[in-house]
Amino acid sequence: MTSHFKPEFFRRIDDSEDELFYSTPRFVVHIDDGAIRKVGEIYAQLLPQGGAILDLMSSWRTHLPDHVRASCVVGVGLNRAEMEDNPQLTEAVVHNVNKNPRLPFDDALFDGAIMTVSVQYLIRPIETFAEVGRVLKPRAPFIVTFSNRMFPTKAVAVWQYLNESDRVGLVGGYFKESGAFEKIGAIDKSAPTDPPSDPVYAAVGYRIAR
Repeated sequence: MTSHFKPEFFRRIDDSEDELFYSTPRFVVHIDDGAIRKVGEIYAQLLPQGGAILDLMSSWRTHLPDHVRASCVVGVGLNRAEMEDNPQLTEAVVHNVNKNPRLPFDDALFDGAIMTVSVQYLIRPIETFAEVGRVLKPRAPFIVTFSNRMFPTKAVAVWQYLNESDRVGLVGGYFKESGAFEKIGAIDKSAPTDPPSDPVYAAVGYRIAR
Protein backbone atom coordinates (compact mmCIF):
# COMPACT_ATOMS: atom_id res chain seq x y z
CA MET A 1 0.00 0.00 0.00
CA THR A 2 1.31 3.43 -0.94
CA SER A 3 1.73 5.76 2.01
CA HIS A 4 0.19 9.22 2.01
CA PHE A 5 3.08 10.43 4.15
CA LYS A 6 6.21 11.67 2.39
CA PRO A 7 9.65 11.48 4.05
CA GLU A 8 9.95 15.26 4.10
CA PHE A 9 6.90 15.42 6.39
CA PHE A 10 9.06 14.08 9.20
CA ARG A 11 12.07 16.34 8.94
CA ARG A 12 12.99 18.38 12.00
CA ILE A 13 14.89 21.59 12.62
CA ASP A 14 17.11 19.71 15.05
CA ASP A 15 17.84 16.33 13.50
CA SER A 16 20.58 15.42 15.96
CA GLU A 17 20.37 12.27 18.07
CA ASP A 18 17.32 12.37 20.35
CA GLU A 19 19.39 10.93 23.20
CA LEU A 20 21.39 14.19 23.25
CA PHE A 21 18.31 16.41 23.47
CA TYR A 22 16.74 14.34 26.24
CA SER A 23 19.93 13.56 28.16
CA THR A 24 19.20 16.19 30.84
CA PRO A 25 16.19 15.33 33.01
CA ARG A 26 13.24 17.72 32.84
CA PHE A 27 11.27 17.26 36.05
CA VAL A 28 8.32 19.27 34.77
CA VAL A 29 4.92 18.59 33.24
CA HIS A 30 4.35 19.80 29.68
CA ILE A 31 0.69 20.81 29.95
CA ASP A 32 -1.14 22.76 32.64
CA ASP A 33 -3.25 21.34 35.47
CA GLY A 34 -6.55 21.72 33.61
CA ALA A 35 -5.20 19.86 30.60
CA ILE A 36 -3.79 17.13 32.85
CA ARG A 37 -7.30 16.62 34.26
CA LYS A 38 -8.71 16.35 30.74
CA VAL A 39 -6.10 13.77 29.77
CA GLY A 40 -6.91 11.80 32.92
CA GLU A 41 -10.63 11.85 32.06
CA ILE A 42 -9.90 10.39 28.62
CA TYR A 43 -7.73 7.63 30.05
CA ALA A 44 -10.32 6.83 32.74
CA GLN A 45 -13.03 6.56 30.08
CA LEU A 46 -11.15 4.32 27.65
CA LEU A 47 -8.58 2.22 29.50
CA PRO A 48 -9.58 -1.13 31.00
CA GLN A 49 -9.60 -1.51 34.76
CA GLY A 50 -6.75 -3.51 36.26
CA GLY A 51 -4.86 -4.00 33.00
CA ALA A 52 -1.20 -3.90 32.02
CA ILE A 53 -0.57 -0.48 30.46
CA LEU A 54 2.22 0.64 28.10
CA ASP A 55 3.21 4.31 28.50
CA LEU A 56 5.05 5.07 25.28
CA MET A 57 7.49 8.00 25.10
CA SER A 58 7.15 8.20 28.86
CA SER A 59 8.77 10.71 31.17
CA TRP A 60 8.32 12.26 34.63
CA ARG A 61 4.53 11.89 34.97
CA THR A 62 2.01 9.54 33.34
CA HIS A 63 -1.32 11.26 34.23
CA LEU A 64 -3.21 8.01 34.78
CA PRO A 65 -6.09 8.54 37.23
CA ASP A 66 -5.79 6.37 40.32
CA HIS A 67 -9.06 4.55 39.77
CA VAL A 68 -7.75 2.92 36.56
CA ARG A 69 -5.93 0.60 39.01
CA ALA A 70 -3.48 -0.73 36.43
CA SER A 71 -1.80 -4.02 37.30
CA CYS A 72 1.44 -2.57 35.91
CA VAL A 73 2.53 0.50 33.95
CA VAL A 74 5.60 0.05 31.76
CA GLY A 75 7.24 3.27 30.61
CA VAL A 76 9.28 3.48 27.41
CA GLY A 77 11.25 6.69 27.06
CA LEU A 78 14.64 8.29 26.65
CA ASN A 79 15.50 9.58 30.12
CA ARG A 80 15.84 6.97 32.85
CA ALA A 81 16.03 9.54 35.67
CA GLU A 82 12.68 11.05 34.66
CA MET A 83 10.99 7.67 34.46
CA GLU A 84 12.47 6.42 37.72
CA ASP A 85 10.96 9.47 39.44
CA ASN A 86 7.54 8.70 37.94
CA PRO A 87 5.47 7.23 40.80
CA GLN A 88 3.04 5.43 38.48
CA LEU A 89 5.58 3.40 36.52
CA THR A 90 6.29 -0.13 37.67
CA GLU A 91 9.04 -0.55 35.06
CA ALA A 92 11.16 1.87 33.01
CA VAL A 93 12.66 0.91 29.65
CA VAL A 94 15.07 3.25 27.87
CA HIS A 95 14.39 2.88 24.16
CA ASN A 96 14.37 5.29 21.19
CA VAL A 97 11.46 4.48 18.87
CA ASN A 98 12.71 7.02 16.33
CA LYS A 99 15.90 5.03 15.97
CA ASN A 100 14.32 1.59 16.32
CA PRO A 101 10.52 1.34 16.28
CA ARG A 102 10.69 -2.34 17.27
CA LEU A 103 9.53 -2.51 20.88
CA PRO A 104 11.35 -4.89 23.26
CA PHE A 105 8.22 -6.79 24.28
CA ASP A 106 6.42 -9.99 23.35
CA ASP A 107 3.29 -9.99 21.20
CA ALA A 108 -0.10 -9.29 22.77
CA LEU A 109 1.33 -8.35 26.17
CA PHE A 110 -0.56 -5.18 27.11
CA ASP A 111 -4.22 -4.40 27.82
CA GLY A 112 -3.85 -0.78 26.76
CA ALA A 113 -1.31 1.79 25.59
CA ILE A 114 -1.02 5.55 25.91
CA MET A 115 1.15 8.25 24.40
CA THR A 116 0.88 11.64 26.10
CA VAL A 117 1.85 14.92 24.37
CA SER A 118 4.68 13.24 22.43
CA VAL A 119 3.27 12.09 19.09
CA GLN A 120 4.58 15.28 17.44
CA TYR A 121 8.15 13.99 17.82
CA LEU A 122 7.73 10.69 15.94
CA ILE A 123 9.72 10.48 12.73
CA ARG A 124 8.62 6.88 11.97
CA PRO A 125 5.03 6.99 13.19
CA ILE A 126 3.56 4.25 10.98
CA GLU A 127 6.17 1.72 12.09
CA THR A 128 5.80 2.80 15.71
CA PHE A 129 2.00 2.51 15.66
CA ALA A 130 2.26 -0.92 14.03
CA GLU A 131 4.59 -2.00 16.82
CA VAL A 132 2.18 -0.77 19.47
CA GLY A 133 -0.46 -2.86 17.75
CA ARG A 134 1.80 -5.90 17.89
CA VAL A 135 2.30 -5.69 21.66
CA LEU A 136 -1.37 -5.01 22.43
CA LYS A 137 -3.93 -7.70 23.05
CA PRO A 138 -6.82 -7.94 20.57
CA ARG A 139 -9.37 -5.11 21.03
CA ALA A 140 -7.04 -3.24 23.43
CA PRO A 141 -7.04 0.58 23.08
CA PHE A 142 -4.14 2.79 22.07
CA ILE A 143 -4.86 6.37 23.17
CA VAL A 144 -2.76 9.26 21.84
CA THR A 145 -3.33 12.59 23.61
CA PHE A 146 -1.80 15.91 22.62
CA SER A 147 -2.14 19.65 23.02
CA ASN A 148 -0.65 22.66 21.26
CA ARG A 149 2.61 22.54 23.21
CA MET A 150 5.85 21.28 21.69
CA PHE A 151 9.61 21.59 21.52
CA PRO A 152 9.58 23.24 18.06
CA THR A 153 13.07 22.14 17.06
CA LYS A 154 12.12 18.48 17.62
CA ALA A 155 8.54 18.47 16.30
CA VAL A 156 8.25 17.12 12.76
CA ALA A 157 7.51 19.44 9.85
CA VAL A 158 4.00 18.18 9.11
CA TRP A 159 2.95 18.76 12.72
CA GLN A 160 4.09 22.36 12.63
CA TYR A 161 2.45 22.98 9.25
CA LEU A 162 -1.03 21.77 10.29
CA ASN A 163 -3.50 23.54 12.55
CA GLU A 164 -4.73 21.93 15.75
CA SER A 165 -7.85 20.27 14.35
CA ASP A 166 -5.97 18.90 11.32
CA ARG A 167 -3.46 17.25 13.66
CA VAL A 168 -6.27 15.02 14.93
CA GLY A 169 -6.74 13.76 11.38
CA LEU A 170 -3.00 13.30 11.00
CA VAL A 171 -2.80 11.00 14.01
CA GLY A 172 -5.87 9.17 12.78
CA GLY A 173 -3.95 8.60 9.56
CA TYR A 174 -1.11 7.04 11.52
CA PHE A 175 -3.57 4.57 13.01
CA LYS A 176 -5.06 3.72 9.62
CA GLU A 177 -1.78 3.29 7.75
CA SER A 178 -0.30 1.10 10.47
CA GLY A 179 -2.88 -1.54 9.56
CA ALA A 180 -3.12 -2.64 13.20
CA PHE A 181 -6.20 -0.79 14.45
CA GLU A 182 -9.93 -0.51 13.97
CA LYS A 183 -12.71 1.66 15.44
CA ILE A 184 -10.46 4.68 15.06
CA GLY A 185 -11.92 7.82 16.58
CA ALA A 186 -11.15 11.23 18.03
CA ILE A 187 -11.91 13.25 21.16
CA ASP A 188 -11.82 17.05 21.29
CA LYS A 189 -11.48 18.73 24.68
CA SER A 190 -10.28 22.04 23.30
CA ALA A 191 -13.38 24.01 24.36
CA PRO A 192 -12.74 26.90 26.75
CA THR A 193 -12.88 26.04 30.42
CA ASP A 194 -13.02 28.06 33.61
CA PRO A 195 -10.27 28.59 34.52
CA PRO A 196 -8.77 28.46 31.01
CA SER A 197 -6.42 25.55 30.26
CA ASP A 198 -4.42 24.13 27.40
CA PRO A 199 -6.53 22.41 24.73
CA VAL A 200 -6.48 18.62 24.68
CA TYR A 201 -7.17 16.30 21.77
CA ALA A 202 -7.02 12.54 21.50
CA ALA A 203 -7.00 9.94 18.76
CA VAL A 204 -7.77 6.36 19.69
CA GLY A 205 -7.74 3.02 17.94
CA TYR A 206 -8.44 -0.53 19.06
CA ARG A 207 -6.17 -3.43 18.20
CA ILE A 208 -7.72 -5.43 15.40
CA ALA A 209 -9.13 -8.69 16.70
CA ARG A 210 -7.67 -11.57 14.75
